Formats: sequence, C-alpha cells, structure tokens
Amino acid sequence: MNILVFVESAEGKIRKTSLEAVAYGKAMGGSVTAIALGTVDKAELESLGKYGAQKVLHANDERLNQGVIQAYTSVLVKAMEDEKADILVLANSSLGTPVAARVAAKAGASLASNVTELPNTSSGFTVKRSIYTGKAFAQVELSNAKKVIAIRKNAAEAKEVGGSATVQAYSPALTDADFVTKITSTEKATGEILLPEANIVVSGGRGMKGPEHWGALETLAKTLGAATGCSKPVSDMGWRPHHEHVGQTGVKVSPQLYIAIGISGAIQHLAGVNSSKVIVVINKDAEAPFFKAADYGIVGDAFEVLPKLNEAIKAAK
Repeated sequence: MNILVFVESAEGKIRKTSLEAVAYGKAMGGSVTAIALGTVDKAELESLGKYGAQKVLHANDERLNQGVIQAYTSVLVKAMEDEKADILVLANSSLGTPVAARVAAKAGASLASNVTELPNTSSGFTVKRSIYTGKAFAQVELSNAKKVIAIRKNAAEAKEVGGSATVQAYSPALTDADFVTKITSTEKATGEILLPEANIVVSGGRGMKGPEHWGALETLAKTLGAATGCSKPVSDMGWRPHHEHVGQTGVKVSPQLYIAIGISGAIQHLAGVNSSKVIVVINKDAEAPFFKAADYGIVGDAFEVLPKLNEAIKAAK
C-alpha cells in the first residue's frame, strides 16, 4: 500500500496538523511519501522522516505559495499517479478539505472527511468520521481503488518514530488554467499560537464586559501556552478580531483543553468546540447552557476566578 500525505506549511514551517497526517499515514502501514507545495524550509521537510515519511516530494514553485486550489489539485493528482499511491491523506482544514474534494473528483477516488480514527480493513475499507458538527459518528466504506482521507485534528498523535526523510525536487507541469483563480489579498491571523493548531484554547464572551478587560484572559492564555478565542457576539462588536471567533460560523477547534469564560453556550458556539477533549466553563450564571456540555464548571465571577486560577497554575508549574 502506497500512501501520499499532503503537508501544509505556513511561513516555511510544517503545520502540526500535517505532522499528525504523516503519523496517521505511518500508522496505516505501507510506504509513506509526503508532498509539500511552495516555499518550505528544507530542514522542515527532512524532519518529516521523524513522523514516518520515507520520502518527501517538494514542488518548490513560487506560484504555489498562495494556495490556489486548482493548482494544488493538479499537483496532487499527478503525484498520486507518479508514486502509484492508493491513498491520499491530508488534514481536514480550510485548505485541505476543498483540495481533498477536488482531488477525489479528478482522480475518481472515494472521499471521507473529518475522519477520527484509523481505517478498519478487516472487511473492506471503512473509516469512522465525525458528523452533525461532532454530535454523531458515521462508519463509511470507501470502495474505490483510490481513496482520499481528510483527518480531523487529534485523529493521530504527532509522535516521532523515525529519522530524516529524503527530499526530492518535484516539478509537475502546470498550465495557466491551473491558476485561473487569483487571490487578490490575504488577511492572516496573528498571535503566538493560532487557533487551528492550538492544544489549549482560552475563549471569552460577553461576560468579559468589554475589550478593556481582556488582559486577565490573555494572561491565563500565556500561562497555559494557549491560543485565545471568543464568541461570535464579541467579534461582531469589535472587541476581538474576527479570526478569533470560535463557533459554527467561525473557527472550529479540537484542542485537548477548551476554557470558556463568560460564554453562555449558544448552540452555534458549541458546534465549533464540541470535539474538544476537555471543556472547562467559567460563568457566574449557574443556569448557563454551556455547563451541560462542560467536563468541569466553575460558577463565579470571571474577574475573581481568573487571577486565582492563573496563580494556581503558576504555582503548579
């Protein structure tokens, strides 16, 4: 079984979700080849060997830096042909998901997105995927000879298992038709830790009472090494930037720990966080709906709880 893994990068660095994709491919067995598009640091590519890649194809074409989906599709379909890959694995992300759909259509492959576990090959080829915004799971059989699997964050542990990978230049032919879509501008999220990559997320809602009170939340996030998020009303009011909006219409997260502070727990917000491993809710309203979804809850004023919680975490460290 030959497995091709598409790895995403940002500013020359491989994304953590893509390391998980490589580890997932390795855990499936067979030969694992990773492929990276655009400008990526060579040392980063070589390090993919630590997670199970035996070889890395690098399509180092500056036109691929912008993430044009049509071009990415052409490269990945050609790479599957050249490597005789039966399976393409990639992260379920804002880039990976649409690329996966196009590759599946162009290659005539079976597609499964939001996959949460390794395939079951005891009888056919079946994968478990999250559906209904994480409220249920479906077992899906992939019957075509070629398969495309987009895995959800934390579906595999990015565990080091090997050494350095061999990096090979890869130059598939690309035409103007591959770049018919033009990206005119890009607004990048800022912050030391970005939401899609974060293992811990600290989010605030209207209970924070205004942007001037966000310092306590940011202090807690810094102590925990967490990303910061917010509810939709907070971003709508301009208290926090839109890229921090967590929820069904914002960023969907799957961290190990999600801490919600002053967020009531509307269903739209829950839809974006319910795949978190552990949810902690801090709210002075004991009847807040979020407590029903929480693993742990603290009923109290956030401005009293946060300083004490921050000090307790510092002391524990």
